[in-house]
Amino acid sequence: MHFKHIAIRVKNLEQSIFFYEKMAGQKVARRVKADPAELAFLSNGDGETEIELVCIPDSPTFEGKGMFLCFETDRLEEMHHIAEDAEFKPSPIQDPGDGTKYFYVYDPDGVSVQLRTFPK
Repeated sequence: MHFKHIAIRVKNLEQSIFFYEKMAGQKVARRVKADPAELAFLSNGDGETEIELVCIPDSPTFEGKGMFLCFETDRLEEMHHIAEDAEFKPSPIQDPGDGTKYFYVYDPDGVSVQLRTFPK
């Protein structure tokens, strides 16, 4: 068994797609229209865990409180610069002393996203 996908309700599908492509290296695997909703499934490869973005006009979105998504990267400093250049306002890079480093950034709907390096 593996984690298949997480669904996040979003206000603006295009902004959210841009964010997850830029910050998490995800690509749109497929899009679905189910009036009035539009969905986009993003993934980093066939059979990999997906992020399902759900846009339903005039519907509440997830407020992002109490959880975060973590993406592993081996390009932490580069990704921090990308986040700064895109004006995503990333947190400073943290070093908790356990061999990892990370920073946080918020997606367009306030979901906290962590990018983290792990020891090899």
